[in-house]
Amino acid sequence: MSRKLISFDWAIKKILRSKANFGILEGFLSELLFTDITILEVLESESNQELENSKSNRVDIKVTDSEKRILIIEIQYSRELDYLQRILFASSKVISEHLPKGAAYSEVSKVISINILYFDFGKGDDYIYHGTTHFIGLHNNSELQLSTEQKRLYKSEKIADIYPEYYLIEIRNFNDIAKDTLDEWIYFLKNEIVEEGFTAKGLKQAQETLDVLKMNEPERVAYELHQKELHHEASLYESTFVLGKLEGIDEGIEKGIEKGIEKGILLTAKNMKQLGIDINMIAQATGLPIAQLTDL
Repeated sequence: MSRKLISFDWAIKKILRSKANFGILEGFLSELLFTDITILEVLESESNQELENSKSNRVDIKVTDSEKRILIIEIQYSRELDYLQRILFASSKVISEHLPKGAAYSEVSKVISINILYFDFGKGDDYIYHGTTHFIGLHNNSELQLSTEQKRLYKSEKIADIYPEYYLIEIRNFNDIAKDTLDEWIYFLKNEIVEEGFTAKGLKQAQETLDVLKMNEPERVAYELHQKELHHEASLYESTFVLGKLEGIDEGIEKGIEKGIEKGILLTAKNMKQLGIDINMIAQATGLPIAQLTDL
């Protein structure tokens, strides 16, 4: 029977930043991008150092592909209403952080934003979405191309190769049927299990490295607390809408959602406090002041 493995978001925070474990991320990225990826370094950028929560949900890495192109890839795992703006801001920040002072704009790094979504997002029936930038003529519907000089300058064939790319992986939409090696990775991301017979790059090392049973006691306690926090985060996210809609029946949708959000946050904070979660951590998760949490 396949063993339960450490969740990918925890692995990103605690394990996959180590050079010894680069093979796991390299395998995932190679399968997703359909090219052989080699990690050069984990970028300890300003973005990666802002908050403990951000560090657990995001990692920026510098890689090279089979064509020897240097790319910056950011992997994010989070649950936010304004997620599309979040990934736009994050990719823009990565670009600005890694453009040397005084450098020409032609030195802007190619950024690929990979977003692993464990919550319902948008409307669609697929589980992997890929977004790129194209310029289309308003009159004849033709696509703008790079000139020969621009191709040499940018070392790219298409405009889309210069601008950021976005991958949205909607885990809940996956039907648990692995039709290819990329699906094997999605199966692992959803179920935290590597089934017998899976051959995708990096999964064998993931199976060996991310075994929960190999954790020592302090690591296991920290991991279980992290999982508990994720459950509360999911409850907070859903209660925001459910309570808001109920209030909206009698008091108007806008006012009801506002009151529902407040009630949902207070209820979640109270539950977290009863479970013994550190009050500073509750304040960070809910945005409530410590003085208010003390009175709950």
